[in-house]
Amino acid sequence: MALQASVTVRNAILDAIETAVGTSAIMRIRTGAVPATCATADAGTVVATLNLPADWMSNAASGSKALTGTWQDASADATGTAAHFRIYDSAGTTCHLQGTVTATGGGGDLTLDSTSITAGQVVTITAFTIAAANS
Repeated sequence: MALQASVTVRNAILDAIETAVGTSAIMRIRTGAVPATCATADAGTVVATLNLPADWMSNAASGSKALTGTWQDASADATGTAAHFRIYDSAGTTCHLQGTVTATGGGGDLTLDSTSITAGQVVTITAFTIAAANS
């Protein structure tokens, strides 16, 4: 049988993520495949850089946690196809979370209205949710 956790434990685990990453995290959206782990070197070209709000995730509830505030890059860094993201500490040096990027309905860890990014365009994340195991 797989280990299961109560909603209270799952919520505590999720809330610890934002605490560990810290306030004002940085998200970089990149081209190419997701690196093997967060400890693996960055891969692909940065197409968008988002300075996340100081309190960038909601308090966990029912085993999930969603973005808060505005997640936006007012001017995309480069032209390319968004394929993965990494969330770093506020210094932008330590990767703490990473995942896939797809267009809405594509099943990625992060979805955009379009994965086709043009340098200078506004890039806005409207939905991002992290769910704990067995939620």
